[in-house]
Amino acid sequence: MSAQHTHAQATAHPAHGDHGHGHDDHHGDVGPHSSLREYAIGFLLSVILTAIPFWLVMAKVIADRNTAVLVLGAFAVVQILVHMVYFLHMNGKVEGGWTLLSTIFTVVFVAIAISGTLWVMFHMNSNMMPDHPTPTPPKHEATGHNTP
Repeated sequence: MSAQHTHAQATAHPAHGDHGHGHDDHHGDVGPHSSLREYAIGFLLSVILTAIPFWLVMAKVIADRNTAVLVLGAFAVVQILVHMVYFLHMNGKVEGGWTLLSTIFTVVFVAIAISGTLWVMFHMNSNMMPDHPTPTPPKHEATGHNTP
């Protein structure tokens, strides 16, 4: 056999130790490799981000309702981000960034749908047809005799 033929056979049929028989080689993966430390950090942040708003509401720290809604909403958004990063392992590296990109698209789409719905609902009265006077039913006067 020639040297070229031997090289072609070695390339087409790798040796047993060359991971050519279905062995998974994960050295190039960029996927989530979570540790107990990351899960513990995510859990602690989730507990803190739940306890603080609970305390704010129960102790009636914020008197203004609108301010309370904004603060609690901010805590909710931060907690969503903590869950996405620490538990769902979403970052710009996983799957070439497509997971994060699709999540951003979904958030933008939902925000547009919600804001559009609220805009239509709050402006419904001005967007409806104008009021038409409704005719009042004629008044029946008592004539003293019964009509069939």
